[in-house]
Parts: sequence; structure tokens; C-alpha cells
Amino acid sequence: MQGKLYLCATPIGNLEDITLRVLRTLREVDLIAAEDTRNSVKLLNHFEIKTPMTSYHEYNKIEKAYQIVEKIRNGQNIALITDAGTPGISDPGEDLVRICYESGIEVTSLPGACACITALTLSGLSTRRFAFEAFLPREKKQRTEILSSLESETRTMILYEAPHHLIKTLEEVYSILGERKITLCRELTKRYETIFSATISDAISHYTNQEPKGEFVLVIEGKNRKELKKEQQQAWEAISLMDHMAQYENQGISRKESMKLVAKDRGISKREVYDMLLKKNF
Repeated sequence: MQGKLYLCATPIGNLEDITLRVLRTLREVDLIAAEDTRNSVKLLNHFEIKTPMTSYHEYNKIEKAYQIVEKIRNGQNIALITDAGTPGISDPGEDLVRICYESGIEVTSLPGACACITALTLSGLSTRRFAFEAFLPREKKQRTEILSSLESETRTMILYEAPHHLIKTLEEVYSILGERKITLCRELTKRYETIFSATISDAISHYTNQEPKGEFVLVIEGKNRKELKKEQQQAWEAISLMDHMAQYENQGISRKESMKLVAKDRGISKREVYDMLLKKNF
């Protein structure tokens, strides 16, 4: 019989945050695939776990995934762990999971610590809906494209950032998203855990005067829905009603349906649109 892949969440700082189920699984599986074996051996030694390890990281993720699949097909149970937190969240584990499913391998996830969720619950911002972006790309054009796509985002947004890039990232976020509430979570679950809530501009000022240290999770307020709707209506009002109608009719949309869409865009009734068009003999 073939084995199974176990996604095992490990602590993001405090070693007490590992679950009993994960500890038992790490002891019972045949092999542990770790993002960095040098880092993970410290965790295993702490809990006196002697299971053999193999490396599985960004630079061998595809080739090694097929090797892991072959071992599972031959009956081995394998646990996947990341440097910290839940495998598959902003790490190469997502590729291994995909390849396992494509190969008919059973996968199960053992929940536990996750930095983005921990930060979100500590942020004091809305937790009902959120958008997780992890680390922004280092290439400036790609960073700008992603941040621009978030400009009208109404959900709470979550980013990861290293201390030496923090101020630059905050400045870019401010220039594109404008002033927002933000909570910066540093060294989560560790001895020097710090939760700093402010506006983005205040955060820039604070960390310009106080050198950032430790890994950061940035939790950023989403755009107010009412403000967004008002801005969108103002943008439509900047063009003539006839041009607005033409944008829809040129797509092959009927006049009746176009009038409904224009009314919705402008926040007015369909009757008002009809009367305005009638006056202009449109």
C-alpha cells in the first residue's frame, strides 16, 4: 500500500506552539522533508525526534517532489515541514501538494501556527475578509503592479517583510495606497514580540527613527467601501452620459441594459438616465 504526505505546521517562534498531533506524526513517519534541514534539526533535537530528514526547498522543489512521490508510492509516509509555520503558505510546499494530487497521492494537513493568521487576529483591523500577498517581489515594476492592484482592495491586506526592506516597502505602500491604518507585528510569539498600530505615515516616521529589527507582518486596512463607491461614481461623472452609454453599447450590450449599468455606475435611477438621454435626443 502507498503512504501519505503529512503537512505539519511547526512553531513560528515559541516552541510550545507545536501540537501533540504534529509531534506524534514527526516521530511515526518514515521521512521528514524539511525546507532547511540545518534549521529543522534544532526543532527535532529539542523534542528528541530521531526521524531521518531530507531537504525540500525552492531550488529543488520540482525534481525532489517526484522523488518524494516515488517514496510515498513505495509505502513510505512522509512529513513536510517548513522553516516556520504551515507548509504550503508562501513556500514551495504548494508545488509538492499539487504534484502529489496529480500522482494520486493522499495528502493531509496538520494545522498549527501561521504568521499571517496570528498577525491578523492581533491587528485590531477587520478579520472577516482579507487578502494575503506574502512577500512582494524584489523587482520594482512587479511590486508596483501588485500594489496598484490593491489600491481599490476593500479587504484587510497582509504582507511579509524583512527588517532591511521595511521602510522602503512602507514608503511604496503609502505612495500607492495612500494613508491607511496599519498594524506591524514583529517577532511573533517570540520573546520580543511587538505589535505596533498606527497610520502608514506614522509607521514610516517611527521606523526611520528606530531601526527595524526582526521579521515583520504588515496588516493594512482595506479601502472603505463607501469611499470607494463614491470615487468610482465621481470617475464616471467626469465623462458625459453619452460617452458612458457608448462604452457599454460598443460592447454589444443592448440600450436597455446599458442604461441599467450606467444608472448603477452613477448611483442614480434608470429613469433619470432615460430623462437625461431624452433631453439630448440620444
